[in-house]
Amino acid sequence: MRLGVLDVGSNTVHLLVVDAHRGAAPLPAYSHKTELRLAEHLEKDGNIDRSGAENLVAFVKEAAELAEDKGCESVLAFATSALREAPNGLTVLDRVRAESDVDLQVLSGQDEARLTFLAVRRWFGWSSGRLAVFDIGGGSLEIAAGSDEEPTIAVSVPLGAGRLTREGLHSDPPDKDEIRALRKRIRVEMAAVAGDVLRAGKPQRAVATSKTFRSLARICGAAPSDDGPYVARSLHRDDLTDWVPKLIAMTAAERADLPGVSVGRSTQLVAGALVADAVMDLFDVSSLEVCPWALREGVILNRLDQLQPR
Repeated sequence: MRLGVLDVGSNTVHLLVVDAHRGAAPLPAYSHKTELRLAEHLEKDGNIDRSGAENLVAFVKEAAELAEDKGCESVLAFATSALREAPNGLTVLDRVRAESDVDLQVLSGQDEARLTFLAVRRWFGWSSGRLAVFDIGGGSLEIAAGSDEEPTIAVSVPLGAGRLTREGLHSDPPDKDEIRALRKRIRVEMAAVAGDVLRAGKPQRAVATSKTFRSLARICGAAPSDDGPYVARSLHRDDLTDWVPKLIAMTAAERADLPGVSVGRSTQLVAGALVADAVMDLFDVSSLEVCPWALREGVILNRLDQLQPR
């Protein structure tokens, strides 16, 4: 069957069309995305402004038409922290449904972590043993760990790269006081959940997903995306430790010239690097394997699991 998956994130809105059936890996057939940056359309009271809502409605309508053109049987549409936390999020959702006829569902942070974990488990398989999975989004950091397909623990922490940049980094390049304050904030908030994750046991495999981790791994020497998804990629703590001060000293324009870094993501890379550095330190991880599957694939796999066997 052909499915469309519409992912409304804090930074990017992405339609992915896949050919999939139960028991098989979903095969990408078409991709269409835009950097809508919903999180930058927040008013002082946290509401999504008129422009942000209109842009979202327009893209969802466009995505629905594209999914129909590509022969999708259905579209699985979901949104994450930007809509989840906005006081007028339900109003915006109602407008999207009324004008696009797409049932856009808001995932909880725990569900984000749980579904991402499912995708990583399926990618690496049972031989990986106990997994710990980390995903840096625009608004939040998701952490999940466990030995089964359902994680033992799944948590979401408000440590997304976009959020931290908006709230803590105002200079370009950031000054030392901003970095010091942001580093402290990240480590305090992460330490509050680290104990619960570690209490269940040290992971046999630590895995990272998300564009932020992929960009950091690429900067630190991992293979480019053009080499395909089956090339092993890792982010090593020693390499990241060397790069963090270099990234801090650069302007956003200079970071955009680095391999694997887009102009749109370059402003958020310092905050993302500080989060990644804290993950590897507080969870005592020397390296993170980068998984090409993440939340979107988890949503697809979860949907296929609900289908009756032929």
